[in-house]
Amino acid sequence: MSYYRPLVRSGEARPEGAYPLAGGALWFSEVEILDRGAPARVVPAGLVPEEDRRRLTARRASIAGLDMSTPQIMGILNVTPDSFSDGGKLADAEMACTVGLQMIADGATLLDVGGESTRPGAELVDENDEVARVRPAIEALRAQSDVPISIDTRKAAVAMEAMEAGADLVNDVSGFTYDMALAPLSAQAGVPVCVMHAQGDPATMQDEPAYDNVLLDVYDFLAEQVDRLEAIGVVREQIVIDPGIGFGKTLAHNLTLLKNISLFHALGCPVLLGVSRKRFIGTIAEEDNPSARVPGSVAVGLAGIAQGVQILRVHDVADTAQAVRLWQAVR
Repeated sequence: MSYYRPLVRSGEARPEGAYPLAGGALWFSEVEILDRGAPARVVPAGLVPEEDRRRLTARRASIAGLDMSTPQIMGILNVTPDSFSDGGKLADAEMACTVGLQMIADGATLLDVGGESTRPGAELVDENDEVARVRPAIEALRAQSDVPISIDTRKAAVAMEAMEAGADLVNDVSGFTYDMALAPLSAQAGVPVCVMHAQGDPATMQDEPAYDNVLLDVYDFLAEQVDRLEAIGVVREQIVIDPGIGFGKTLAHNLTLLKNISLFHALGCPVLLGVSRKRFIGTIAEEDNPSARVPGSVAVGLAGIAQGVQILRVHDVADTAQAVRLWQAVR
């Protein structure tokens, strides 16, 4: 099996013979072909098989009403006592709503509400406790805003409650492998979903993660999950994919995925990137305090956008939105 990674370009009009990336402003005229056990090689994009090229070039459908041809910012609202960066700060629904509305004012076009920490070493949260955290926050937000809301959960019961409260999208860090009822529920509800890759669960995922080829292994997992979701009724055009930076990956794994993230456009789905304040940024930047990792988070986010990433999941919305606007203007 061959894998096709577009070598993405920007900053000038698309030249003759080049192809648009995912129907947006970025383009590519060459593709790196990757095969397991063989050297990578770069070829003109016109040599890519037609079906593979179509997935690379096709305009992505809107997700929860959001245009995927321009970068979107997902604001993180953790209504948990133990998240790695902001645990306990938004445990009250009123406070979560206030912060969420400020994120919208700062430029967030999507809010991701989570009631279970997925930091390395985090323990499982009872689904009733998780519902008690997320449902009031979603209801409060929905009463004051029509901005799309994502529920960040692995559990069908939590997702059902969240959707009843007004959530528009299901974001599962387990890639729909934890609770087998969650994917059919999402299909029946007709909501968009985000499929993330993680090796292991949060409690153990950083215990010596290993891959044969991290880039291709993550790609294969996401490809299989997208096919599975489509087979049970989730519309493929409404599936977002996330390579899961920091979820069962070493520093080297994370950097390999980030350097080659354009590969994931070959799945024909919008790509979400979540790197905000993560440990690998602190390691490289020599910064132990997660809240002081904003510059590094923005830098990595912009690198992802330069490779066509459609959604950035971030804590620091205002800083990210300003950086994205400047990146677009300079490009």
